[in-house]
Amino acid sequence: MNKLFQHKDSKQKQTLYGSWSFSNTNYVLFFAGIAIIIVGYFLMSFGEVYSFQSLTLAPILLFIGYIVLIPAALIFKSKQKKLGS
Repeated sequence: MNKLFQHKDSKQKQTLYGSWSFSNTNYVLFFAGIAIIIVGYFLMSFGEVYSFQSLTLAPILLFIGYIVLIPAALIFKSKQKKLGS
C-alpha cells in the first residue's frame, strides 16, 4: 500500500503525505473556518425569522467561513528557509 502513495518520478523515498505542504497555520485557519460556519448555521437556525441574528449576522459569518477562511487555509504557504539551500 505504501507504493501506492509514492511519487513515481521522485528520487527520494518520500510519500505523498510526507510532501504535504500544510503547516499548523493552515490547519488552524481551516478549523477556524469550520467552527465559524457551524456557528453561522447555529445562529441562523435558532434566530427568529426576521431578526438581525438570522438575516445579517449569520450570513456574514457564513461568508467569512466559506469565502475567506477556508480558501485562505488552502492558499496560505509559510515562508520557511530550507536547510542546505
